[in-house]
Amino acid sequence: MDEELRSLTERLRRESAGTAAYERLAATGDLDELAGVLTAPGQSLWARELAAFRLGLAGDRRAFEALVLFLNHREPERCASAAHALARLGDPRTARAAAALATNELRVAYALHPVRLLVELRAPEAVPALITTLERRLRPHDPYRRVALACVEGLGALGDARARRVLNEALAHPALAEAAVHALARIPAQR
Repeated sequence: MDEELRSLTERLRRESAGTAAYERLAATGDLDELAGVLTAPGQSLWARELAAFRLGLAGDRRAFEALVLFLNHREPERCASAAHALARLGDPRTARAAAALATNELRVAYALHPVRLLVELRAPEAVPALITTLERRLRPHDPYRRVALACVEGLGALGDARARRVLNEALAHPALAEAAVHALARIPAQR
């Protein structure tokens, strides 16, 4: 069992108070049963999250919409679990959805996991979305330094020359300067 799955199952077991319904959903191998939880009325949040996560790990695209909603959730552990499952889902819509969430200024407080997911996916949408998000974080007194730092680190990991300008701008921000130096060092020299 990978660490993310172990963490999720422990957290959801506590949320569900270890009910028989939880044990059944955690143990079932029936993907149709899990998908039914996503559409059935009256399902608890823990049940929907467990079903979406398990479907995502199984590569079942019926989990996509639920996982994107969890990726944009106010609780960071739900976002982290959703990002983990989305990275393994293999749905071509994932990068576009993550880019939309990462660049949505109204939801920037929840952009950390979409940013990290974009870096993991290495999709064509990643670099433009990270550049846009980082540019907005370089304003004076921006409260979302963790998001900015994730963008800087992600742009370094992606090593795309298009990021050079914004990473040079990040050098002027003490909280980002060291990471920006490392990120710039990972971008191939211009010819």
